[in-house]
Amino acid sequence: MNIVSSDIIEKWLTAWSLSRNLPMPVKFKSGFKVDVGLDNQKTRYVFPELNEDFIQLSKSIDERLVFLKVCASPEEIKKVVSEKWTIPPQGYMMSCFHKMNFRDDNLSSDYRLEFDNYNSTYVVKIITQDNETASIGRVVIVDDLSVYDRILTDNQHQRKGLASFLMKELEKIAISHGVFKNLLVATEEGKSLYQSLGWEMYSLYTSIVIHD
Repeated sequence: MNIVSSDIIEKWLTAWSLSRNLPMPVKFKSGFKVDVGLDNQKTRYVFPELNEDFIQLSKSIDERLVFLKVCASPEEIKKVVSEKWTIPPQGYMMSCFHKMNFRDDNLSSDYRLEFDNYNSTYVVKIITQDNETASIGRVVIVDDLSVYDRILTDNQHQRKGLASFLMKELEKIAISHGVFKNLLVATEEGKSLYQSLGWEMYSLYTSIVIHD
């Protein structure tokens, strides 16, 4: 795995905020802070590495639903934070610095594509004949980086190759902007899809939060 730079974290978090129409990240010591303001997440702090800034911040917070996120393993984090913190499901920062690996599949005639954009964010939707969204994803262009975000396929439409086709369309958008460096944070469920397309693990991405 890679040493994650502050620059990568800032670009990724900027893309995350743009995709969700949230305030831009601000510098906080060696990391960054976003005032999220949602019912399930008040604030998030993101650090490129587990260091004293992260540890001291974890000691100073007692508020619920403030997320601290860092490119480190859960085992490392458990050694330095108190038991008031819980660890949500594991995240995986992944990268693809070349064209993805796709089969030459066409989109079934049962579906059509729709496109939208806002805030440097480009949205691709795969729509059914009944005008329902079967799959949706976003790519956000930040300088020389394309960040893929919220890649979702409805349960009824999974295992039909829609997510791969969606990623192909998102990659076309990134390439049209001259950007070939791709980054995302995957869930456990999504990781295998991205690996099948040629993505590699860049770093573990672990969160802690106080729920009670």
